[in-house]
Amino acid sequence: MTWLVTGGAGYIGAHVVRAFRNARIEVVVLDDLSSGHEEFVPDGVPFVRASILETDVVARTLEEHNCIGVVHVAGFKYAGVSVQRPLHTYTQNVTGTVSVLEAMQRAGVEAIVFSSSAATYGTPDVDLVTEATPTRPESPYGESKLIGEWLLADQGRATDLRHTSLRYFNVVGSGTPELRDTSPHNLFPLVLEALAQGRTPRINGTDYATPDGTCVRDYIHVADLAEAHVSAAKALAQGRDLLPVYNLGSGDGVSVRQIMDTMAQVTRIPFEPTIAERRPGDPARIVASGEAATRDLGWRMSHSLEQMVSTAWEARQAAQG
Repeated sequence: MTWLVTGGAGYIGAHVVRAFRNARIEVVVLDDLSSGHEEFVPDGVPFVRASILETDVVARTLEEHNCIGVVHVAGFKYAGVSVQRPLHTYTQNVTGTVSVLEAMQRAGVEAIVFSSSAATYGTPDVDLVTEATPTRPESPYGESKLIGEWLLADQGRATDLRHTSLRYFNVVGSGTPELRDTSPHNLFPLVLEALAQGRTPRINGTDYATPDGTCVRDYIHVADLAEAHVSAAKALAQGRDLLPVYNLGSGDGVSVRQIMDTMAQVTRIPFEPTIAERRPGDPARIVASGEAATRDLGWRMSHSLEQMVSTAWEARQAAQG
């Protein structure tokens, strides 16, 4: 009962691989290493260095390893950069997903868990995002993820494909010190790197209509996210009916100020963040409900904000040797 994890050498994908192994489910990794790291792939896990755009390679990998399903994590994940590189974003995330689905059809593989994004919602005008909240993506990245969901749905109507998509917001922390977030765009690595280098982190705007005036967002520990992928894969393998989309959210969220305070506490580096103007388009609050995922997948968040920060800091320190 082997699953293919596309993008399995990346920050999120590598945690998904470990979660599958902890559940005693065999995996094979396919990754082009454009943002992943081969050392993130555990010993004993078959690794194919290739792009998801190489349909023949994806199909051959599925066949050679007798895969029963795919966890599709690979993709171009930088929403801000996608505005400057829309064609690249669509090629990786839309054409790439078409390629994966084509390879699956050739190999007779009928189950897929798609790692989607809350960027599909854009800037929602509700306090709590649910699966029924209208999708209004505001970047090529968010649009490409929504199209990916449509592709799965259309292929599911045309064939026997069983599928579900997981939407989530900000992924943080580390499940093991050798795996860390190396993104140059995400808040946690940016703040931790600034502290390690003696620079002062910055808060953009403190006059929002939130309890402490800073933006409130939903954060999910990467190990919790990985467990959700395993739960979804198991459900599909068992033939259970799932919703086409699940939000993975906390239901309450945390503010940027809370994160900064926790960063200072965990790292033991006291600092007072500098205050800058609001960034255009930043909504005051975006938080999602995870009730449907709890009901259908038995999933829930199990890491506190302190654990999110402490595991991220531990992984950052381990990378420095």
